[in-house]
Amino acid sequence: MPPRNDAALDFLLTRRSRPAKTLTAPAPDKTALVPILTAAARSPDHGKLEPWRFVVIEGTALARLAGLVRERGAALGKTGEEIEKAQAQFLNSPLCVAVIESPKVSPKIPEIEQTYSAGAVCLALLNAALAAGWGANWLSGWASHDANFRKEGLNLAEHERIAGLIHIGTETSAPPERPRPDLEAITTWISD
Repeated sequence: MPPRNDAALDFLLTRRSRPAKTLTAPAPDKTALVPILTAAARSPDHGKLEPWRFVVIEGTALARLAGLVRERGAALGKTGEEIEKAQAQFLNSPLCVAVIESPKVSPKIPEIEQTYSAGAVCLALLNAALAAGWGANWLSGWASHDANFRKEGLNLAEHERIAGLIHIGTETSAPPERPRPDLEAITTWISD
């Protein structure tokens, strides 16, 4: 048997995102955030294209994005409830890292594989923040899929998308465990 990293395996078997609405300040400062971002950047990346990047959102930028959510929601005909819910993730967040999918032209690596890599970065960032002792949650929502929000709010290029908004802060309460998938129902074993 290969050597085990029981601490890492136990963490992965028990990890639990923290609801974004339960996160508060303080959030990691740059010194604490850099190792978390470094861990996330070690995600699988077929072809070493780095088809993703980070935008760290903090301070007044969070309130600015919440205002843009209200503006874009009204333009898109979203309900007041939909707008308030989307605004809350910025207004209540002490820090947010937007993982930006930024696909590269490649004759060998299809764009879908680059999308998968951006998703892996989101999960690695979430897990690294949790492992570092912070509360963290991966969100998206209608605003993150709106081209005008992406351009006006985060200055993204036309080909770029938000893969995930990872909110990081201090947890105020531990969430209860939730039901997990029935492994037997979702696993097929093929041996010949």
